[in-house]
Amino acid sequence: MSDLSRISRRLTGRTRTTCRSVTSRKCSTDTSSGLSSSQFHQEPTAEAARRVSDLIDEDLKKEALRRQTESRKEVKVMLLGQAESGKSTLQKQFQLYHASHTLELERPSWRIVVYANLIKAVRTILEELDYEFSLSLDEYPWVSEDSGPTDVAAQNEVLELRRKLLPLISLEGSLSSELSEGVAFVGQRRGKLFPPRRATCTRPSTRPVTDLRDSVNAAIATNRAAQVLGMTVHVIEALWRHRSVEHMLLARKLRLDESGLYFLNQVHRLAQPDYIPSTDDVLHVRLQTVGVIEHSLKVNTVAGSYIWKIYDVGGTRSQRPAWCSYFDDVNALIFLAPISAFDQYLEEDPLTNRIHDSLKLLTSICSNKLLKNAQLVLLLNKTDVLRKKLEAGVQIRQYITSYGNRPNNFSTAAEYFRTHFLAAHQKKDAFQRTLYVHFTTMLDVQATQIIIASVGDLIMRKHIAQTGLLV
Repeated sequence: MSDLSRISRRLTGRTRTTCRSVTSRKCSTDTSSGLSSSQFHQEPTAEAARRVSDLIDEDLKKEALRRQTESRKEVKVMLLGQAESGKSTLQKQFQLYHASHTLELERPSWRIVVYANLIKAVRTILEELDYEFSLSLDEYPWVSEDSGPTDVAAQNEVLELRRKLLPLISLEGSLSSELSEGVAFVGQRRGKLFPPRRATCTRPSTRPVTDLRDSVNAAIATNRAAQVLGMTVHVIEALWRHRSVEHMLLARKLRLDESGLYFLNQVHRLAQPDYIPSTDDVLHVRLQTVGVIEHSLKVNTVAGSYIWKIYDVGGTRSQRPAWCSYFDDVNALIFLAPISAFDQYLEEDPLTNRIHDSLKLLTSICSNKLLKNAQLVLLLNKTDVLRKKLEAGVQIRQYITSYGNRPNNFSTAAEYFRTHFLAAHQKKDAFQRTLYVHFTTMLDVQATQIIIASVGDLIMRKHIAQTGLLV
């Protein structure tokens, strides 16, 4: 054994003393007090642990109180409905009403989305024309050069327009990659002109438009699209006015979404070098929501300032299961049902009528126990499109047999849909809540702002009554 080990063993058994000079007197450790070294160290340690535990409990109580206070000043609103029902447009209307300055700052960032919507519309027209020409050639191989809107001359004219528009169409991929989290470019048919395209969204959220402001690649893609659009604007106008396109629109063989129709009619303005999207342009753009997107708005009321958290959701069937995780503590649920879609079917299920899907979706929401304390607001949306369809002679009974022999006019149709949605709510809502119903056109700013003010007042009055917060 080494000398160092022996010395260590001797020191272990001895009592250590500490001397300190206090008023010139020496003191030593009292070894006869009976207090062991372990007891001497345990009591201060236990006391310190209790103090730390008390501090933690106090901090937790403060945090709970802070969260409770914040929750009283926080209003959660969910926008629900099937895809393309108008949820994102309603969110922008809320933003326009409560924070118009933020929408104003975003306007330049929407330019890339406008170009994407326009190019998608042009591509859809060309694909549908190609499909129609192939059908006419298969069914009528003897077609002459002057037999109508799909004759040989018309086909040659469209092929020439297509050739000139290929540089513009080719930009769709670069725009899509920049908006891959939000925009889906979907071809309706597999034509010969273009290969089939599918929606490609790689992440479960929509890329905020404000993120594009600092994106160099987005700026390059946008400027390139603007340059090519300026060179092809007259070709786009010629395609849009072509007799084959007019024939297909009248025959309802070509269906473009509202954004495509709007931007094709505004193409000359969009092609200007200094073009910046207007508020109407921003409201018309189609930016597909993927996942659940939270938007925070500061809302000033007579009772004080509140933070509104508005949740915009993806409406396709595959995305609906993700809604439930956001149902806790929701103050209000605004359900949008596009009643103009009586003659349309789900893209993900071509056998399901969109009105039927909206009714079924509403009943499942009304019966969900997680939403039993949420206020329910139903917006029967796209009344302007419904009116145009009925004026064009589209018969509801051809798509919804229960409509029967009722007059095919707007007032009768609107009341019919309202009655059916109210009946679905009354049948399935076990919590006996009132369903507040409004007819809406999300693109009508003035009318929608009035509805937003009314709905907002309704939500705030119940929220204040529930929290007892009157400041």
